[in-house]
Amino acid sequence: MKKTMPSLTALVFSTQTSLAEIGRYVVTVAHDLYQEAARQGLMPVAPLQWIYTGADGKPDTVFTLEIALPVMGKLSKPSVFDFRKLPSFTAFVATHSGPWEHLYETYDRLIDEVKAAGQQMSGVCREQYLLIDTELPAQNITEVQVGIVQ
Repeated sequence: MKKTMPSLTALVFSTQTSLAEIGRYVVTVAHDLYQEAARQGLMPVAPLQWIYTGADGKPDTVFTLEIALPVMGKLSKPSVFDFRKLPSFTAFVATHSGPWEHLYETYDRLIDEVKAAGQQMSGVCREQYLLIDTELPAQNITEVQVGIVQ
């Protein structure tokens, strides 16, 4: 399904990484973002998002990873995270239920949909974490968004 997500203001962590190294950011950065939001008096208003720019599915390709917590409010003091507006984003979207190790199946399906619709991928993908359960990964619910060129 094609969908346009509105722009939103977020606390953002940004780094260069690869799929082989990405595990170091799971949970830890989310914890830090929520802690910073509380310290700043900001209210989280949407699910945590991981934004991949330049990832190609290969384990050693280096790409830009942004982990964003959408918030409402203004910074009350300096922050170690970026505070900025993320642009609106048009993508083909599907919900993935289950372990993140199987996210590639949802990506494969969405990429096939993009191609079948004659659209061009933008090189940016997002994941919104609707439910995170590290103890029972089968219960994870993730919205996968494959960006398209407008």
